[in-house]
Amino acid sequence: MFLGIDLGTSEIKLLLLDEQHTIVATTGVALTVQRPQPLWSEQDPAAWWAALDQGMATLKAQHGAALAQVRGIGLSGQMHGAVTLDAANQVLRPAILWNDGRSGPQCEQMMAACPELPAITGNLAMPGFTAPKLAWMRQHEPELFAKVAKVLLPKDWLRFELSGEFFSEMSDAAGTLWLDVAQRCWSPVALELSGLNESHMPRLVEGSAASATLKPELAQRWGVPAGIPIAGGGGDNAASAVGMGVVKPGDGFLSLGTSGVIFLCNEAFSPNPARAVHAFCHALPDTWHQMSVILSAASALRWATLMLGMPGGEADLIAKAAALPPTQRDQAPIFLPYLSGERTPHNNANAKGVFFGLTHEHGAAEMGYAVLEGVGFALLDGWQALQAGGGNAEQLWLVGGGARSEWWAKLLASLLNVRLVNGVGAEAGGALGAARLAWLATGGTVDEVCRTPDIARVAEPDLALAAALQPRFERFQRLYQALRSEFS
Repeated sequence: MFLGIDLGTSEIKLLLLDEQHTIVATTGVALTVQRPQPLWSEQDPAAWWAALDQGMATLKAQHGAALAQVRGIGLSGQMHGAVTLDAANQVLRPAILWNDGRSGPQCEQMMAACPELPAITGNLAMPGFTAPKLAWMRQHEPELFAKVAKVLLPKDWLRFELSGEFFSEMSDAAGTLWLDVAQRCWSPVALELSGLNESHMPRLVEGSAASATLKPELAQRWGVPAGIPIAGGGGDNAASAVGMGVVKPGDGFLSLGTSGVIFLCNEAFSPNPARAVHAFCHALPDTWHQMSVILSAASALRWATLMLGMPGGEADLIAKAAALPPTQRDQAPIFLPYLSGERTPHNNANAKGVFFGLTHEHGAAEMGYAVLEGVGFALLDGWQALQAGGGNAEQLWLVGGGARSEWWAKLLASLLNVRLVNGVGAEAGGALGAARLAWLATGGTVDEVCRTPDIARVAEPDLALAAALQPRFERFQRLYQALRSEFS
């Protein structure tokens, strides 16, 4: 039995996996995000720990016999967040999250000071990454920055609480802008740009290797065996890839979660920073991946659902959008889904969400359609950036909360001109990948552990639909260019 822990932005998920690949149990505890100022996005790490403890208590009450058989723990989590600790290992301030946009000026300063940074890290300096957040602290919170003894990523802070040890792994560390991604080690040059050095960093292991072990008092409290190892784990997308069996070159997936991600597995380090494509280490040794990332995907749908007061939730809004005849879809407004800024291909933390072309005739159905289509257009922008750098795939696994809608899947498959495949159990995502990494860390092999799931359904591209959408996509692109100077 293996325990996977996935620290998301909106929820922490726990999953128990047995050696027959059966998901024995799952549970989740909701989390909230604080936005005290424009562009800011923060969470209190203490809330993560309280949620984890609550989730473990639930598992113990409902599946105590399975917990008693756990052989290893794996961790997955939201990437890029900055958890700062002082010399007494106390958290100095709320964690600055992946979708925080405050450090745009620091990104410009870092790129000017070190033009070779993308060649080292595989990525442009973006406000989402960890390094600019510390550069922001250095300038705006100098008294706190002077106390920083360790900087941890969100899941790695949980690891510290679980074990008392400081470790990270390659896939999550690649998202800090401090890692030499080709060499899979910390870069002194990149660290110096934030006023830090390697002493501020945790030790590195591969995601499929053991790191620390669970504290005895926690093992006793939660009813798991003493001394079990904690795997390196993975950043949320790399862990999701492991959970889907996306571990070989040419494999890929599309994730419709809070953010939207297209993930392609590579056999070598393949940066394309000019198009704001991410090039990161995978959670498995000697493997890398590329990603295009939009910051609002299913979260844009959730926002629209709340704004429009849909009594049936997201499914209600999707149903209304899907029922629109083609002539009304063609007259729907255009939506730019940049509610939290944007990454690929624009790298613009100041980008904003926009409805363009509203009239008295438009209602919830048209606005809902515009949101679903606009997320698709943003993903297509990213897909074209990946293709420009040589990335491609014949099919992509479809994962995340937005993957439940067959209609939206058909729309996205048509826009991207790629088959989208839903796998059985795909909703488990990073928690399943984390459990699999725990399995690998205790002696499992990649072929044995990293199986692809059974296919639940397939969305094939509709070329006629794609052709009909092309003029609206071109207008979508022109709108961003026309409005770009107004966003700041």
